[in-house]
Amino acid sequence: MVPGTVHDDLIRQLRVAPRARVRLSDRKAARTFDRDEEEAERALKSNRKRLEQLQYKMYADGRFGMLVVFQAIDAGGKDGTIRHVISAFNPQGCCVTSFKAPSTEELRHDYLWRIHQHAPRRGGIAVFNRSHYEDVLVARVNQLAPVSVIERRYGQINDFERMLADNGIQVVKFFLHIGKAEQKRRFQARLDKPHKQWKFDPQDLQKRRQWKAYQLAFQSMLNRCSTAQAPWYVIPAEHKWFRNLAVSQILLHHLQHLPLRFPSLTYDPADIRLT
Repeated sequence: MVPGTVHDDLIRQLRVAPRARVRLSDRKAARTFDRDEEEAERALKSNRKRLEQLQYKMYADGRFGMLVVFQAIDAGGKDGTIRHVISAFNPQGCCVTSFKAPSTEELRHDYLWRIHQHAPRRGGIAVFNRSHYEDVLVARVNQLAPVSVIERRYGQINDFERMLADNGIQVVKFFLHIGKAEQKRRFQARLDKPHKQWKFDPQDLQKRRQWKAYQLAFQSMLNRCSTAQAPWYVIPAEHKWFRNLAVSQILLHHLQHLPLRFPSLTYDPADIRLT
């Protein structure tokens, strides 16, 4: 694999086609598609440099933006991916938002109200660590809304993302896939290391007991909400080096396909004389 190149075959394999029937399985969470870790690390370094350059150009262009969504089961690697891949972007043009349980004020509005406030402006990148999809995941698993309401939300989310795309915002969504045994290993690692114990929440054990229900909810999310204008990518995330490589290459793929240009100058640099 040549460092810094984007392999469309890998992207096609990870992308969820519209109206696909995704079936998540633990054994697929450790796939690496014959990639090599050492080469992947070199490619990631090159990809990060290219992502930095393209973000700069998009910021200057000001016609397009990008929304990057991360969803995963607890300990799935959202924070680590943001740290290793998204940190390639200049923070002046990139904002990360973590969506927790809605506040009292947020509950007084429709469920997309708090989301839309954090959508990216043109020229910027917004990263969602969890997202509007919590309202068809947690709400579904814990029966926080009637089934009929959950069913309508899939279409409403697709309409929301289509509206963003129609207004120049690229929407790219990543589901970081790990198996139940890997989650247990990561939870135990947090408990064993004092400097990581703060990351463990005993309430995560309740969600672990709901593993099957969450897998079904994730599958429904992927099957119902991967569209041409806002695709989902299922990233095998048990090997962190492969996860980082795949996410960086997919972001690079989408940015490279934007018709980015630097703004036309209103002056001739040759006429400028600095004193």
